[in-house]
Amino acid sequence: MLNKGDVFVFPQSLIHFQFNPSYDKPAVAIAALNSQNPGAITIANAVFGSHPPIADDVLAKAFQVDKKVVDWLQAQFWENNHN
Repeated sequence: MLNKGDVFVFPQSLIHFQFNPSYDKPAVAIAALNSQNPGAITIANAVFGSHPPIADDVLAKAFQVDKKVVDWLQAQFWENNHN
């Protein structure tokens, strides 16, 4: 939880998100990148197709879905199905 005036640094290539839990209090963020072309990370590949894989129970809790949904999503990656 960040408060007014707090600063947080996301390490390069780390997947992250921000969420304002106060629907009635607007939030402002100022972002700075270390390059004009910081690149892109496909979240689906990084989360559901990661090597080593992220534990099913962690993903299920993070996305608030059943483990069977996580298993199905992980099975959709061609490289995981056709080694």
